[in-house]
Amino acid sequence: MNTPTDAEIGAYIGAAGKAAWEVPDLPANTKQREIKSVGIIGAGTMGGGIAMNFATAGIPVTIVETTQEALDRGLKVVRGNYQRSADKGRFPQEEVEARMDRFDGKLELAALAECDLVIEAVFEDMELKRKIFTELDRVMKPGAILATNTSALNIDEIAAMTKRPEDVIGLHFFSPANVMKLLEIVRAKHTADDVVATSMDLAAKINKIAVLVGVCPGFVGNRILFARQKQANKLLQQGLMPWDVDVALNAFGFKMGPFQMSDLAGLDIGWSKGAKTENPIRDALCEMDRRGQKTQAGFYDYDESRRPIPSDVVAGVIKDITGAEANQMSQEEIIEICIYPMINEAVKILEENKAQRPSDIDVVWLNGYGWPADKGGPMFYGDMVGAQAVLDVMEKLGAEDPEFAPAELLRDLAKNGGKFTEIDTGGLKV
Repeated sequence: MNTPTDAEIGAYIGAAGKAAWEVPDLPANTKQREIKSVGIIGAGTMGGGIAMNFATAGIPVTIVETTQEALDRGLKVVRGNYQRSADKGRFPQEEVEARMDRFDGKLELAALAECDLVIEAVFEDMELKRKIFTELDRVMKPGAILATNTSALNIDEIAAMTKRPEDVIGLHFFSPANVMKLLEIVRAKHTADDVVATSMDLAAKINKIAVLVGVCPGFVGNRILFARQKQANKLLQQGLMPWDVDVALNAFGFKMGPFQMSDLAGLDIGWSKGAKTENPIRDALCEMDRRGQKTQAGFYDYDESRRPIPSDVVAGVIKDITGAEANQMSQEEIIEICIYPMINEAVKILEENKAQRPSDIDVVWLNGYGWPADKGGPMFYGDMVGAQAVLDVMEKLGAEDPEFAPAELLRDLAKNGGKFTEIDTGGLKV
């Protein structure tokens, strides 16, 4: 393995972060749209967190919910977040009221009509989002930017519900949105240049790290995450336990492994009672009301201080469902099986022109998913281990499941001794 110095890693991360702000095909004289007011649809964890970014930056926010109860609950959480920050001395107490005064809670989408930017932050349900954008097209003033916070859905399909797809863009915030720095800005097929330029500039104003990406399932960050999660789930089918996988990825440098992360997010995301999904172990745990930290049991048991404890119940469920005997695997092998598919998926993203440059992928993973800084990001780490090592593992995984077949560009890199961080496929294309 090639082991770079701390100075080399730091220089790369600094340069990558700077480059992410550059959009090569955006004319330098692109005039921006004025954003003096913002509308947020949904006052839940995500909507409230997104709204806080704008209120903190001094921009008035109109936030819409379907019921007064949900609206009151959402605004109470926002106030609590601000109050805790004031109590910790991050800003004066009077600033809590100043920020809350920038919120205007409403129960009708029509209340957003005069906002310059509206961000939809409802459930990940395509029909619901299509319905909302149909209504936004009807009520919003001309020239307003219509944004969706979807984390994986097809934004071109959402934009098609409007007569102004050039005004539609993805603004994918990460939870908790008032804390996490990353903002994936998703350029759809018809998104206008001035909408892209305005969104990038606005990201800086609300103190985010912006990365411009293209439309594909999961965009850049989640698409790579899905590849890791699928391999982690396959390891359970082979008789490994969730804590075996998590401990290996903790050793790699992630504060949370795949199953620790699932428990934190909630196992019931995308699941409903009686559902049979492609993840039968998760389905069984949810049916037992083991839905993660919120029910104090998921892949792990939890004590009063939310400390994860390996669960005999879960071990039994996994054995019953998979029929696999308990299996031992080295941490090194677990890491390769979980991490190398991420690198391969990143290469496929570049092949499809859904990212501007390899270093943008690293910026996404460093700032949105807790990738260990000493390993620079998936592309940088790919260069540390070398393309041939990645290809050898992907040949094996691809033989078991065609979804994980090696990218053609990965084969080229291995053959020619190329570097992941130097891939140039022509940038982002929509």
